[in-house]
Amino acid sequence: MLPRRLFYDTLFDDDMMKGMDADVYLKDGVYHIEVDIPGFNKEDIKIETHKGTVTIKAEKEYKEDDENKKYIRHERRYNTLERSFYFGDIEEDLIKAEFTNGTLHLTIPQKAEEAKKQITID
Repeated sequence: MLPRRLFYDTLFDDDMMKGMDADVYLKDGVYHIEVDIPGFNKEDIKIETHKGTVTIKAEKEYKEDDENKKYIRHERRYNTLERSFYFGDIEEDLIKAEFTNGTLHLTIPQKAEEAKKQITID
């Protein structure tokens, strides 16, 4: 049996998720996701929903602007980052997104619970 700490470190240490640190919380019936996506513009970010899952994808292509550059160290990311979050019943049409200073903030309303119906037996 693997130690619990090792399992969680392995489960959540994915290269795809590095560079997209997120906080997710629920407040007054609305989910909030705050994701840090430094170095990207809002035009580089796509948000999709499907069956209660919200996927955030940031993509930036590397473009060589000077052929005479000889990098000594090249650490900035020019690739694709992606995170998905499952919430279940959400109001997908009412999701709002705001991107300020490298942080994406999504507000995702929970779907209102339908009242139970009483069935009369004939």
